[in-house]
Amino acid sequence: MHRARLVVAILTLIMTLLTLLPLSRNQRWWVRVWDFPRLQMAVLSVVFLLIELCLLPSAGPLAWLVVALSLACALYHGWWIFPYTRLARVQVKTTPESQNPRIKIINCNVLMTNRHSEKLLHIIRRHQPDVVVLLETDSWWQQQMTPLEAEYPHSLKCPLDNLYGMHVYSRLPLSKSRIQYLVAAGIPSMHFRVELADGQQVVMHCLHPKPPSPTEDDESTNRDGELVAVGHTAAQARYPTIVTGDLNDVAWSRTTRLFMKVSGLLDPRRGRGMFNTFHASYPFLRWPLDHVFHSRDFTLVEMKRLEAMGSDHFPIMVELAFTPLEGSDQETLEIDAEDLAEAQEKMDHAGVKSGDVHRAEIRGDF
Repeated sequence: MHRARLVVAILTLIMTLLTLLPLSRNQRWWVRVWDFPRLQMAVLSVVFLLIELCLLPSAGPLAWLVVALSLACALYHGWWIFPYTRLARVQVKTTPESQNPRIKIINCNVLMTNRHSEKLLHIIRRHQPDVVVLLETDSWWQQQMTPLEAEYPHSLKCPLDNLYGMHVYSRLPLSKSRIQYLVAAGIPSMHFRVELADGQQVVMHCLHPKPPSPTEDDESTNRDGELVAVGHTAAQARYPTIVTGDLNDVAWSRTTRLFMKVSGLLDPRRGRGMFNTFHASYPFLRWPLDHVFHSRDFTLVEMKRLEAMGSDHFPIMVELAFTPLEGSDQETLEIDAEDLAEAQEKMDHAGVKSGDVHRAEIRGDF
């Protein structure tokens, strides 16, 4: 009994330290990585709490401290993930069947070494999106996606063999397009206008920054700076705006919340579920890395995590209706002076400015 209590106490102390780490603004990967598994950490904290409560009858006064720490960790992680449960209020309204113009997007990190391209083609043909955003695409994937070009005549292509290639295929006309490398060589982003069926112009930004990890980027500096800079640009846009991609950041992280505050964009997952897209092979280690954010001009028709297609990511599909009157009272996250200062600090550290991001409503074609 004593040994079991000691093991649980040590594990609880470790959990407490890992919970406290992301409270710092340290950008090192071994700090920022603990933003990701908040769901798993919340569940483990509850398990530790239950075990400790079972052992309490024969415990001393210090056991109550361990109980309090487990409860505090569970509540803290729960606070972060709660907006992405069905218990929370939805941020984006659901639109019933109507005649409003729509845009359906499939976003998919294909995993460059994945060779099951036929599965992806089947998914695209089955769901018939208007815009397909593919990440980690190289020349092989570009060749495999050639059959799409008959139905998706508008495209942007950036094949790379470094896991950061990007392709966009669209049945809707694209204009004012540009491929940029905002914070690092070899890490592209795509910015363009897409024209809806009624002629309405929509600005899209497609991103895939490096994650903070020992094999990718020692710090989250570049990722955070790119997200905030694009957020600033989205906030100033004269057109309805959509930001999508594998942001290598979870929906409930401090940086993603800051991005939402700065941009004024909405997340259709809030109040509907987590829609965890990574890792497709490990159900117990999943979190939401693939995102679609949008301005208040849109309401939600449908959002689905699609079936596995051989990648370590699931594709995600979002269909939005252009309903500016209906969506005008949708609530964005509030921003304050401290948020603005933090956003500026992140851009300064990454060496990027909001003015560096291509504004598809102003500049010329790519």
